[in-house]
Amino acid sequence: MADALQARQEKKHFTYADYKEWELAPGERYELIHGEAYAMAGPGDKHQAVSGELFRQIANFLRGKPCKARSAPYDVRLFYEDDELDDTVVQPDISIICDEKKRGAEGCRGAPDFVLEILSPSNTAIEMSRKFNLYREAGVREYWVVDPETKAIQSYTFSRDGAISTRAFGQEGRASPETFPGMEIDLALVFAA
Repeated sequence: MADALQARQEKKHFTYADYKEWELAPGERYELIHGEAYAMAGPGDKHQAVSGELFRQIANFLRGKPCKARSAPYDVRLFYEDDELDDTVVQPDISIICDEKKRGAEGCRGAPDFVLEILSPSNTAIEMSRKFNLYREAGVREYWVVDPETKAIQSYTFSRDGAISTRAFGQEGRASPETFPGMEIDLALVFAA
């Protein structure tokens, strides 16, 4: 294990081929962003409660539909390459993938249609800004940032022409992704934790 960690520290640019060879301790997780490895802390209780309720509501809405929801840990290779030389692998809290060809045995091959990240003490505003830019660049259609502390959601919808529309949802009422008409998330249940 120490040898694998030392090798990661010595190498400056990683690919998916490197990433999938790492032998990690139970619960140890990493993301790759443009070849740089970032350790991920385990989510806390509130994070898990919010994530679980969001996933339940989203998956229930998608039942019987072609789009599928996936929850972390689930590798999303945003800039997928067949030769495994792509260098960006993230693990969003929740992803929705509508293109069946993107759902592979190892995770998502390309940009999901929808990505949701939940803030916690271990993921900073800098990380969220970096991911905002990654998701936009990769072609994600909609990105939500959920803050369990303030009980709020910030929604970003990216259009093909580069325009970005934003919406904010508070702790009451319902939140509806623009990408999935008819889906309504009951925020009282989400933030009850």
